[in-house]
Amino acid sequence: MENNQPGNPKLPSNKAAIDDLIKLNSGSFEHSVEDFFKKPKKTAFKISPDGRYFSYLGPHKRRQNIFIQNIGTETQIQLTFEENRDISGYMWKGNDRIIFIKDAGGDENYSLFSVKIDGSEHQELTPFEKVKIQILDALPDDDDHLIITMNKNNPMLFEPYRINIKNGDIQQLAENTNPQDPISSWMTDHNGKIRIASKVTGGTNSTLMYRKTEADEFRDILTTNFKESLAPLFFDFEDDQMLYASSNLGRDKSVIIKFDPNKGEEVGEVIFEHPEVDVSSMAYSRKRKVPTKISFVTDKKGIHFLDSESKLLQEKLEKLLPNIEIVISSATKEEDKFIIRTYSDRSLGAYYLYDVQKEVLTKIVDVSPWINEEKMSSMRSISYQSRDGLKINAYLSLPNDYEEGKKIPIIINPHGGPWARDYWGFNPEIQLFTSRGFGVFQMNFRGSIGYGRKFWEASFKNWGQKMQNDITDGVEYLIKNNIADPDKIGIYGASYGGYATLAGVTFTPDLYKAAVDYVGVSNLFTFMGTMPPYWQPYLEMMYEMVGHPEHDRQMMEDASPAFHIHKIKTPLFVVQGANDPRVNIDESDQIVEALRDKGVDVPYLVKYNEGHGFRNEENQFEFYKAMLGFFTKHLVY
Repeated sequence: MENNQPGNPKLPSNKAAIDDLIKLNSGSFEHSVEDFFKKPKKTAFKISPDGRYFSYLGPHKRRQNIFIQNIGTETQIQLTFEENRDISGYMWKGNDRIIFIKDAGGDENYSLFSVKIDGSEHQELTPFEKVKIQILDALPDDDDHLIITMNKNNPMLFEPYRINIKNGDIQQLAENTNPQDPISSWMTDHNGKIRIASKVTGGTNSTLMYRKTEADEFRDILTTNFKESLAPLFFDFEDDQMLYASSNLGRDKSVIIKFDPNKGEEVGEVIFEHPEVDVSSMAYSRKRKVPTKISFVTDKKGIHFLDSESKLLQEKLEKLLPNIEIVISSATKEEDKFIIRTYSDRSLGAYYLYDVQKEVLTKIVDVSPWINEEKMSSMRSISYQSRDGLKINAYLSLPNDYEEGKKIPIIINPHGGPWARDYWGFNPEIQLFTSRGFGVFQMNFRGSIGYGRKFWEASFKNWGQKMQNDITDGVEYLIKNNIADPDKIGIYGASYGGYATLAGVTFTPDLYKAAVDYVGVSNLFTFMGTMPPYWQPYLEMMYEMVGHPEHDRQMMEDASPAFHIHKIKTPLFVVQGANDPRVNIDESDQIVEALRDKGVDVPYLVKYNEGHGFRNEENQFEFYKAMLGFFTKHLVY
């Protein structure tokens, strides 16, 4: 869901109501709201290509900024001094420079910046208004350049550019000028040459294009309906001619294959497939020039190894760090030193440095040492059946002191997207709720990604209908299994989860006793009518997935909570960022205004320096304290 037309809210926050909710936070708890959401002092570690430095994000005036540290010393240098917005992402470029991106107030129009590791030559490389950049290729063998895409020439279309990160010089590499057949993605080979592109054709088809060299013209090699997918991952290392790809062509689940772009066909046997889930991620060693491993997610992350060296490294790390999830998050150019990140469902884990030759693991820092892991709740993987026979996978988190068979207040937490999914791991929202005695239930309802085409397509034109039934069926599962107290069930979600929250209190008005809508859609017509320019190429696809405003008018009206205000009787709390580029603030304004016209006093929290979800620490503190007070008021008292 994206929309780059942030609104000017007609309805400001009703501060008194929010303050009253915050006051309801009472009692003595080991962890405060701030403990769960304050910025880590050091996180997002990366190692320099030559292995001499760490870099990390740390707070400066409550915003995440970039620091570097000499490995083996305590010498640290702060490189950025942002005060309005966190650094959104960063990376090393060579051994003496870092590039990073940030937006303004949550508008998601990311700009590119560069700074030397001594703090000098800090510059904005893409100082263009209302332009969004994306990094296409970091060009790790070229310290001076990288390849980006941006919608500078046409807000609807992204084009590739080579940019000099030292002086900002930009060279356009290809054009994307046909809005009838717009190019939706570009891909480089291992030498940084743009050899693959994908374009939208006929509104709902995707055409893969290929050229043998950059001197050649692109030619169409494969056209599929958008419901099918052949997603190139990277070229092979023999001659940059064959592709590794994730494909569900002729299948329900995506698998990893080899694909010949010259012939436009799959080659040989399937490299890896999983019977339960899609497989779409594959890694490689740039130094050794070999594929290394394939990742997939069932209830937890799994790995299929493709070479013995990667498998041996993982086995050594698991012996050194037993009984915890391990991720390699950064590596030197020689791949002789790695940054290791650990995590679990009860901890944000720690960062380590692993020296391959010495086989020495050195702890760098715990991410959130103020969190007592023993007091956190575990995330259980369960499943239940929908009323029409689909298997719905879900996660259930219960208070640490939960007694089996005891009915407790439950917060239903549908994810956003909706074409996304929930994952196993540490979630500060969940841990906050469970620390206060609430259970939390997250379900991967139909349409959630990773479970195959049929499961995804089962969500089409089913907003507020079968998708919502999957959520309702999950609630009934908890009630039947004596987990949820039927008189103390709340619902909270963001983005599509916010829509599901509004749909829940509209279409099943007796099921929930309290609801929190966070940047959620309330009206399918206004949502579909405010697409950003760069989503226009996908509009016909959205019509198939959500509904057509003319052909499916009645269905969309039936599924839009804004047209059924009279059915809402559940206490509702609405939260919105004024600069939201995905869900326009009018989505929240119209639901609040309509309820207030009925005489219902709806707590409404608006932040004018936020977008699609709050990122600033102080706003998160206020929101979560108010939400906790709201659920306490309606589910506990």
